[in-house]
Amino acid sequence: MATAIANDPLIEELMKVDGKAEIVNGRIVNLLPEGGRPSYAAGRIAAALSLCEQVGCGFAFGSNVAFLCDLPNRKSFSPDAAFYVGPEPEMGFLPTPPVFAVEVRSENDYGPQAEREMAQKRAHYFAAGTLVVWDVDLQNEEVIAKYTSQNQVRPQIFKRGEEADAEPAVSSWKIAVDSLFPPVRSK
Repeated sequence: MATAIANDPLIEELMKVDGKAEIVNGRIVNLLPEGGRPSYAAGRIAAALSLCEQVGCGFAFGSNVAFLCDLPNRKSFSPDAAFYVGPEPEMGFLPTPPVFAVEVRSENDYGPQAEREMAQKRAHYFAAGTLVVWDVDLQNEEVIAKYTSQNQVRPQIFKRGEEADAEPAVSSWKIAVDSLFPPVRSK
C-alpha cells in the first residue's frame, strides 16, 4: 500500500465494503451493479488483456478490484477492466493505479451529470498516472472513445468492424470492437 495512504481509515473501511466502491471526495461511493451487456463487454476486454500476461508485461483485471491512488479528491479506482504494471498482486488492494483503465457505461451513465462525472474520473485517472482510459458505450455507433494522458480531450474513436488498441499503455495489443457484443443466436 502506498506510504501516503497506508494509514488512511477510509482505505480500511473500503476493505470492508460489500460490493464495488471507490473513495471520492473524502467518502466511500458505492457503485451500482452492471447489467448483462456492460458486464459481458468488460469481461471480454479483461480476458483479451490476460493474453498480455503471458509475455510478462503486466496483469489483467476484471471488475471489482481496487487500485489505490493519492490524489486530493480521490483515493481509489475500481474500473470495469484494467491492465496493471505495478508490483505483483497480493491479497490487499493494488497500491497504484492501472496504466490502462476501462469504464463501460451502464444504463445510468447517460445525461449531462453522468458526462461531467465521467470526465472528472478520467481527469483523476490521468492525474494518478494512468496512460489510457477507454469510455465504452455499447449503445453508441462510436463504441470506444480512447483517451490518453497526452490527449485527454479529443478521444480516438473505434466503431464496430474495427480493432481498438490501448497504446501506449499496452503495446501491440488490440481487440475487435465487435467482440464486445454477445453473439447473435438464432431462436
